Amino acid sequence: MLEVTLTIPSNDERAYEMINHLRDDIVPDAFDDTGATVYVTGETAFNQDFFSLVEQYTPYVLSFVLLLSFLLLLLAFRSVIISAKAILMNLLAVDAAYGILVLVFQKGVGNELLGFQQTPTIEAWLPIFLFCVLFGLSMDCHVFLLSRIREHYDLTSRATDSVAVGLHSTAKIITGAALIMVAVFGGFASGRLVMLQQMGFGLGVAVLLDATIVRSILVPSAMVLLGDRNWYMPTWLRWLPDLRVEGMPAPTVVIADTDPLPEGALGD
Repeated sequence: MLEVTLTIPSNDERAYEMINHLRDDIVPDAFDDTGATVYVTGETAFNQDFFSLVEQYTPYVLSFVLLLSFLLLLLAFRSVIISAKAILMNLLAVDAAYGILVLVFQKGVGNELLGFQQTPTIEAWLPIFLFCVLFGLSMDCHVFLLSRIREHYDLTSRATDSVAVGLHSTAKIITGAALIMVAVFGGFASGRLVMLQQMGFGLGVAVLLDATIVRSILVPSAMVLLGDRNWYMPTWLRWLPDLRVEGMPAPTVVIADTDPLPEGALGD
């Protein structure tokens, strides 16, 4: 075992360059044709390996979450438009959270006012963690809203009225749930550890934006503009099972017009 002490901070960019130089140049030249296996470890090497691992698997995680969410929404609401729009709207809240995190913690805009520390980087594990957690929370509220809209649409076939009824019946619950989550995440953000500040602030901002702008304005507006096209399902996909979140709608009973019964036919 050979110990090498860095003369620069372990998280400095030059430190990572030295690790790459060790692994790519020095170690292969020193142990070439010896058959020995050489490992380079330490705090900087660990961070470098962690960054590489996150970078390698992030596309797979994002693709898996997006594809599975699309398929589940497609089965639950039987609409390609609804499924694609839900993915797009949820990504808006996540992307906004990423941007605000960089603005506050890296650029230092308003960080002192909020009591946060300015940092040169965002924690490496945070983007993928925020994506998975926020996508789950956003999808939960989205399914809740869409269930009410679909329920009224199945009964009336009026697209605009269904959006208004669904938004009216779920707005208070979604807003209340969002406020609770923002308060909880704010507790994490009030800590002294930078990674907890970033995590709590990112989650809180994303949930707040999702419940106010995305879920209460953008989603209903888009559904009103699209109208009946919201529920478009290609004929070649109609073989998919109809897995409704709230169960199948109750059948509508239609009473045919008949001649009135003569007076006294039903007795007293």
